[in-house]
Amino acid sequence: MRRAATIFDLDRTLLAGASGPVLSAALRASGAIDGPSIPGEGLVYDLFNRIGETLPVMALARQAASLARGRSRTAFQAAAEAAAAPLADLVQPYALGLLEEHRAAGRALVLATTTPYDLVAPLGEVLGFDEVIGTRYGCSADGRYDGTLNGPFVWSAGKRSAVREWADRAGVDLAQSWFYSDSIYDLPLLSTVGHPVAVNPDPRLALWATLRRWPVQHLDVPAGVPKVPVLGLEPQQLALQLARPELLPFARFDVAGVDHIPAGGPGLLVGNHRSYFDVTAMAVAIARSGRTVRFLGKKEVFDAPVVGQIARAMGGIRVDRGTGSDEPLAQAADALRNGQLVAIMPQGTIPRGPAFFDPVLRGRWGAARLAALTRVPVIPVGLWGTEHVWPRSSRVPHLWNVLDPPTVQVRVGAPVELRRRSAEADTKRIMAAIAALLPDEARQVHSPTAEELRRTYPPGYRGDPTAETTRRPGTD
Repeated sequence: MRRAATIFDLDRTLLAGASGPVLSAALRASGAIDGPSIPGEGLVYDLFNRIGETLPVMALARQAASLARGRSRTAFQAAAEAAAAPLADLVQPYALGLLEEHRAAGRALVLATTTPYDLVAPLGEVLGFDEVIGTRYGCSADGRYDGTLNGPFVWSAGKRSAVREWADRAGVDLAQSWFYSDSIYDLPLLSTVGHPVAVNPDPRLALWATLRRWPVQHLDVPAGVPKVPVLGLEPQQLALQLARPELLPFARFDVAGVDHIPAGGPGLLVGNHRSYFDVTAMAVAIARSGRTVRFLGKKEVFDAPVVGQIARAMGGIRVDRGTGSDEPLAQAADALRNGQLVAIMPQGTIPRGPAFFDPVLRGRWGAARLAALTRVPVIPVGLWGTEHVWPRSSRVPHLWNVLDPPTVQVRVGAPVELRRRSAEADTKRIMAAIAALLPDEARQVHSPTAEELRRTYPPGYRGDPTAETTRRPGTD
């Protein structure tokens, strides 16, 4: 019985952008080629990274074999060895997990690229590919390239031919196989395999994939998060451009400590919960950091029409506490391992009734468990005043408060020192760190009025308010 394979294109698919800059630098550093960079080379790569392959660029790539005439193959191979590690650093965050899934399913892993075989074979070995299919240059008896191609130019129909030839030799059934690519010019092979997947597709492939109902993925963001074609931005990046105080005139913002949000790499943001407006308040702070974030949110948000679709497109993680499932924590941990920010509100829900005025913050254990699992920095965020913009008793924020908007205070603190031995103890440390960022009045005992209590209940609330202060924080 013939087995299946999983085939990956290289540039803008497996890698975040073009491999050319890394390979060119390695070739020059090793002396395999000499002279300065070609004028305009950087602009060509920038254009490629933005819109993908173009016919003029591929025409130049086809001529590269003749330009390499007389060059030492050994020198090229040495440069490729040096370039393998920097290229591996460009592999998109969610690509390695995808490779592992296919490897675990017993499928052969194949890297199929127009890039010369001698320049990418070491990368294929580093990443554990079973086969590398690349354009092969002809070589003379003295070990120098002779300006010809040894086999097809592995691009478009030529890539399909090269893969078919390999599949016949290896006993692979392409009708059962996967191919991941970003380029419309890979349409011949995408149309040949049984499971075509458009990854970071160029505009034409994005349209074609929509018409053919092929799955579309972006391996730098979690599954299900789309990107805006050409711009290459996820919806949250565009939305954060709107998270500006001047566009929210019904609230004033007092934000400090944004520099505690890591400029790069993973981080777990933990904040207190006072209002439906909390996410917007945190977004104002996060937007100033230039990062995107994965919010964990209650299932009711994700199950709501329209709003749920938006939450998923924004990269949100659905939490259904009633099931006791660890899947949300696994998704959050995956995002953190891939260098992303994750935000969670350990209280789980907005406190109601007398519990809303309790100076002691009580949290669920999910944030502490996630911190212990991933060992990432835990960044506390203190929110205050959001309930005056959007109280729990209101179905919409008080948009009419433009003449005298309430002040929303957002304070981002230094990472919390955790021991990671007890989820309960670390939860208390997290909540204490959040509480320390709140104004003094938050830590004082307050006897609420009947009107203040009313504003803490959702419309139509019929529960027992006395139970809110005795509810266990929970282990999720």
